[in-house]
Amino acid sequence: MFSSIAPLARLNPFYAPHFQLCQDGLRRRAEPAEAPTTRRSLAAASATEEYSCEYGSLKFYALCGVGGVLSCGLTHTAVVPLDLVKCRMQVDPQKYKSIFNGYSMQGLCKFGFYEVFKILYGNMLGEENAYLWRTSLYLAASASAEFFADIALAPMEAAKVRIQTQPGYANTLRQAVPKMFGEEGIWAFYKGVAPLWMRQIPYTMMKFACFERTVEALYKYVVPKPRSECSKGEQLVVTFIAGYIAGVFCAIVSHPADSVVSVLNKEKGSSASQVLKRLGFRGVWKGLFARIIMIGTLTALQWFIYDSVKVYFRLPRPPPPEMPESLKKKLGLTQ
Repeated sequence: MFSSIAPLARLNPFYAPHFQLCQDGLRRRAEPAEAPTTRRSLAAASATEEYSCEYGSLKFYALCGVGGVLSCGLTHTAVVPLDLVKCRMQVDPQKYKSIFNGYSMQGLCKFGFYEVFKILYGNMLGEENAYLWRTSLYLAASASAEFFADIALAPMEAAKVRIQTQPGYANTLRQAVPKMFGEEGIWAFYKGVAPLWMRQIPYTMMKFACFERTVEALYKYVVPKPRSECSKGEQLVVTFIAGYIAGVFCAIVSHPADSVVSVLNKEKGSSASQVLKRLGFRGVWKGLFARIIMIGTLTALQWFIYDSVKVYFRLPRPPPPEMPESLKKKLGLTQ
């Protein structure tokens, strides 16, 4: 009965089994009782807490997008001076050797589309498979969201890096954009989109998947009471901690491509492969420690602001995923 489900669970790259197979059948591991699934949990919670919209509605997606704009926009404003020095350090390491750096990304598409794709892919998989493959679901949804977000982000990123890494080129985006277009045409704004995908997609996949699984682990192993019994403030503290942990991993996986993008947008006629070859292994990792500190803090603040916006607008906030009752019955985990 469970022959097709057990291998599926074991293939999950972040597999955390709730059961183990024996010759005599299934033997359950000792663990707390599971809660209902996402939509049923939200329905139950709505009995005591009134939400401003339905989970997965257009209003829900729109307000999530607003949360993304605020979370990334506010943090971006705070780190612009550090980001400037970080970019110059990467293209001129002799002049800038040890400085903290950071980078804030576009939030509307990233957070808004993530919610869209997470629900879309979850519905396509079905309740049971969405639970068993939840980490793969987070990775696919975040990668899809970032793919489209980067298409919109590329022109601004190219102009911003040109201003930051070429002193005297232009002082504002309004000055830089027509000058870049006159020199290289539309290609000036999109020649960096491929390396931008290389940097941002792994970054965002780690940012969302690591955050989701860290929140799940914190409530299961660290927080001494269920999420439903935690106050909103306590839940936001968990959000901040999980965001910081996710940010550390984000910085590591995205740093080589970040170094390439900084140099590529400075130089005319260079390709990503040429820049990568010239920088070498040590060159692409220059400034990693500063990036870890800044991106860890940045990501934690972004998640904290994003979740705070959800709380403020009374948006549905699903609890950490739990095994569906139908799957428990198939696996013989219920009485």
